[in-house]
Amino acid sequence: QVQLVESGGGLVQAGGSLRLSCAASGRTFSTYVMGWFRQVPGKEREFVAGISRSGGTTNYADSVKGRFTISRDNAKNTMYLQMSSLKPEDTAVYYCAGRPPHSTVVSTSTASYDSWGQGTQVTVSS
Repeated sequence: QVQLVESGGGLVQAGGSLRLSCAASGRTFSTYVMGWFRQVPGKEREFVAGISRSGGTTNYADSVKGRFTISRDNAKNTMYLQMSSLKPEDTAVYYCAGRPPHSTVVSTSTASYDSWGQGTQVTVSS
């Protein structure tokens, strides 16, 4: 498993932007398919965006398409989530996650990921 630490969360007004970062430990970051998930109290954790090992393939939840952009810098062992046009319904704890090494599918299922960060709170005020 890879150790993951998120940062960049905070309070923003509706329509604003935030960029989340996910820093990974180790020297094998490029072997992990990565994803962003979010969770609100009382609800299941849901997929937000995912990215392939090289960064060439991305996948987004319908609710964030056109507003969020996932990217990664394998040289820096870091993944990002650029969030724009934020809405109050985007308020959640955001988690970064990694699939087992050498996986190929950018999965939308939480069960496919076995490494998780501690989460960072994003609050969007109306």
